[in-house]
This record gives sequence, structure tokens and C-alpha cells, in this order.
Amino acid sequence: MGRLQRCCSIAAAVLLASCAHHPADDPSDPLEPVNRAMWTFNSKADQYVLKPAAKGYVAVTPGLAREGVTNFFSNLIYPTTIVNDFFQAKFTQGAADTGRFVVNSIWGIGGLVDVGTRVGLVKHDEDFGQTLGYWGMGEGWYLMIPFLGPSDNRDLLGRGVDMFSNPTYYLPGRYDLPHYLATYVLDSVNRRANALPSDSLLESQFDTYLFVRTAYLQHRQALVYDGNPPPDDLGLSDYGDDSSTPSATPGNPAQPPPKTK
Repeated sequence: MGRLQRCCSIAAAVLLASCAHHPADDPSDPLEPVNRAMWTFNSKADQYVLKPAAKGYVAVTPGLAREGVTNFFSNLIYPTTIVNDFFQAKFTQGAADTGRFVVNSIWGIGGLVDVGTRVGLVKHDEDFGQTLGYWGMGEGWYLMIPFLGPSDNRDLLGRGVDMFSNPTYYLPGRYDLPHYLATYVLDSVNRRANALPSDSLLESQFDTYLFVRTAYLQHRQALVYDGNPPPDDLGLSDYGDDSSTPSATPGNPAQPPPKTK
């Protein structure tokens, strides 16, 4: 019973932490010493394993083939976007994304060719972490996860839920370890190869941990608010009338004031 109570207490603490919103440049990071150690571990694993593999992959694989691999994996997990479209009450977008998935799966040869974009079906990126943020849950603590990289309480919970909207979860051979590892390694190496051009930007930073933390949280905030996050609350509303700037509400992100000519 004591162990169960401790587990429940930890779960409750994580959920309560996730209720809070924090600016991306001043996040809640109580585990920073541990997170920095995990960032160092991930960086070394990337330096000695993943990055060399990605460079070798680029050297021996034509660009068109790499594009096909990227399209395939993107289409494979696209049902996660569709499910979360509807979770966020974005019904028109959900219908369009369903059409995109069908078009790419059938006429795009299982997703190898992005036919949907060519016919005007825009690609979207939705997941359950965004859904939780859309309905008002804060990001909680920042986390650096071994091998997986940056996350937070909300996105970590979202990862667990999104597993059930990934079609690969229901494949008969999902527990076939060699098949799973081959698929995971190919996807990971392909993703790392796509990120190689951004290495110079990261290497130029004085504190790469802070840079990655801020960039990740800003990116996730932009996704939650569909590219239009509300301004940070600096306490100015206590000293003046800010009624000209609408506030963000669940399902209704704040809009900036109209530009004057």
C-alpha cells in the first residue's frame, strides 16, 4: 500500500506541475542538474553513434530516396494528427487531413510520394501533447529524456497516449524485436540526417542546453497555438487597460491587434 501511495503522490505532483504555464525563456526546470547530465549523455551518443550514421546514410543514399523515407514515416504516423484534429474540435482540418492520409496512402504508394501536398492538402502537425495544451494544460517541468531528447510533463503524457493512435501499435509483428529495431533505427537515422544542416547553429551557441530548451519550448508553444502564441504576461495588466488585446482561451488562441496602415 505504501508503494501505491507513493506512486499516486508522484503522479499527482506531475499532473499538478503540468497545470502551470511558464514562458519559454523562463521555464520550470527543477531537474536542471539531471537534465544537463542527460543532455551531455545524448550529445555524446549523437557525436559517436547517430551523427556518423546519419552522415554515412546521406553519403550512400540518393536525396530522392531519403525524401521517400521521410514521406513514408510521416504518412505512417499521420493518423495521430487526424485523431488530435478531432480532439481539438478542428473538424474541417480533421476531414482534410483524413483526405490527405488516404491520398498519400493510395496514390502516393504507401506514403512514399507526398501527393497530398501537390494537390493542395496542407500537412499539419498535431499530437496529444498539443491537445492538452489547446484545452488549457500547462507544460509543467522541462525534461531531457535519454535517447529521445527534450520534452516536458505534458508532452511526456502525450507520447503515451499517442502510442494508441499510431497504426504500428496494432500490427501483428510489433513485438518482433529485429523488425522493430530496424524500423526504429532507419527512422532515427533519417531524422538525424534531415537535421544535419542545423548542426552549425547549435555548435555556435555558448550554452547548448539553454538554447535547445528555449527552442523546444518555443516550438511547442507555437504548435499549441497554431503559430500565434499569446504574449507573455509581464504583469502590465495590473497597471493599465489591456482590453485591446484579447486573451487566449481554450480553443481560442489570442489574436494580435490588427496592423494599422
